[in-house]
Order: sequence, then C-alpha cells, then structure tokens
Amino acid sequence: MRMTQGAFSFLPELTDIQIAAQIEYCLRNEWAVSIEFTDDPHPRNVYWSMWGLPMFDLHDAAGLMQELAACRAAQPEHYIRINAFDPSKGWETVRLSFIVNRPSQEPGFRLVRREGAGRSIHYTLESYAVQRRPEGERYTTGT
Repeated sequence: MRMTQGAFSFLPELTDIQIAAQIEYCLRNEWAVSIEFTDDPHPRNVYWSMWGLPMFDLHDAAGLMQELAACRAAQPEHYIRINAFDPSKGWETVRLSFIVNRPSQEPGFRLVRREGAGRSIHYTLESYAVQRRPEGERYTTGT
C-alpha cells in the first residue's frame, strides 16, 4: 500500500533533479526549508523527527540536497519529507510538503472498528508497522 501524504504523493517518485527543482522554487519564494523523517506515517502523526535545523539562509538547492543525502544514508528505511515554511507576515505556515524517501516495503494501514454507546460505531486507522516493532525499528529488516 503506497502512503499518500503531501504534494506529489499520487505521482511516481520524484528524481533528485525534480526534488532540487522544487527546492529552488521554495527558495525563490523565500520559504525556509527543512527535512523530517519517521517510521510511523499515520496521517495524524504530524510530529516527524527533524533532520538538523530548518534552513533559512539557503541560496541554492545544493545545501539541502547534501542534507537529504545524509538523511537517506542514516535513515534508508524511513519516510523522509521536505517541508517549506512561509515566514512572511508572521504566518510560519507550511506552504509545500512532499515525501522524498520511502521504506522498501510499506505495510499500510488497517481500519479498526469499535462499537460505542447507543449503537454508535467509531473507526480509526492503525498502521500495520506499529504492531510489529517499536519506534525506530518498524521498517528495518532482520529478526
């Protein structure tokens, strides 16, 4: 199951040249760019781990591409995304967010049904990954 979050998630994987072009677009708009990673991509998990600090003073995409390569080397079986923040007008709002790395196998999600009072039914999504391994080891291979 391919997880779809952020911009471009329904498209084929972006190449590094396409990623660099998107970063250049962000820099032309004077947006701060950051890299985040996680092994729990649940749609409500908005708090991914940050790789380094947000890059406010970049002038070209090469600096972020170096950091992306380092993050991919350190976290090859994690989801990695790039976020661009618009600091104008005090918004500090995410203007663009897209995934640039995925684990080799994406186990997907299951729908969990729970019956409540008055015959009401509640549904939630649960990642198959969190059932099997603790945080940080959910997409690693081995025993």
